[in-house]
Amino acid sequence: MSRQPRRHFAAEFKEQAVARLSEPGASQTSVARELGVKPSPLKGRRLELAAAGSAEAIRRQQAKAAELCRENRRLREEVEVMRKGEQARGYPAWWSATTGPN
Repeated sequence: MSRQPRRHFAAEFKEQAVARLSEPGASQTSVARELGVKPSPLKGRRLELAAAGSAEAIRRQQAKAAELCRENRRLREEVEVMRKGEQARGYPAWWSATTGPN
């Protein structure tokens, strides 16, 4: 049994798929079948949109998460530069591990 690669869909596709669920007579299974996806991710996206309030709120959350990841990466690089500087000045390696921000 070979495993199929995971498919990725655009946010617009997901929003339109969830919007189709609100059409009269549309069921989760029928919409999923028409779109060629499984019903469970469609349900997950519908619940995610309901919890967030809107697709725009989800985009804002994703943008904020990406911004925080970039800041975290930058700060880790700064800490690494500081640690290398301490080692270059002759401080022992354990000095950075015990006095640095952890």
